[in-house]
This record gives sequence, structure tokens and C-alpha cells, in this order.
Amino acid sequence: MSNRAHSIHHINFPTTDPERTKAWYCKVFGLRQVDVSAMSNTRVLLLTRGDFDMHFTPVKEMRRMAPFHFAVEVEDWDGFMAHLDALGVRRTRTIARPQNNSRYCYITDPDRTTIEIVYHGNRKD
Repeated sequence: MSNRAHSIHHINFPTTDPERTKAWYCKVFGLRQVDVSAMSNTRVLLLTRGDFDMHFTPVKEMRRMAPFHFAVEVEDWDGFMAHLDALGVRRTRTIARPQNNSRYCYITDPDRTTIEIVYHGNRKD
């Protein structure tokens, strides 16, 4: 038995508009909604891709703490950047780290949550 963490199971963020949030995350990251209404009386929006889940709790207004972001690793940097461009998702300039063949940039969701897009060219699974 190991006492080390295996992986992140899910993350939970507030959202002021669950339908807008669902549409954006499904379009940008290929997530789909899981209907949790039969499981409990929760109001949480559960989105999944099968290998990671995101939960969103409806709120009336956003309360921010800074910095506030999460990172998503992509396997194909150029392909994902083309995907963002096709969707019209604005992003910061790309920062490259030649020492470990990595790149990153930032985008924001409709509630202005910052998402870091990360690529590690030398990463082996």
C-alpha cells in the first residue's frame, strides 16, 4: 500500500452561469456533462472527459483570490493552439522554455478563471 497521492480526482470552481460554463468547457476541452441529479440534490455541474473531471458550483457573484488558476497539459501544442484560434479563444503570448522543451500560455473562461495551457515536449508517460 502506498501513501502517495495517485492523481487529482477533480477540481471545483464557482460559476455565475452553469449553462455558459458547460458550453465553453465542452467546446474548448471536449468535456461532456454527467447528470448527477439522480445521485443527490446537489446543484453542482459535473463535466468529464473520462480521465479527469471538473465540478462547477453555481454562485451569484464571483469572489476572487489571486492568483487563481489551474493548468491543463496538452499533447499537441500546435494542434491545440489551432483549436483555440478556430474557436476565437484569446490567449496570452506563448512562453517557451528551451531547457526542458516546454511551452505555456494562459486563457480565461467566461467567469474569468485563468487556465494555464502547458506542453512538455520531453514528457514521457
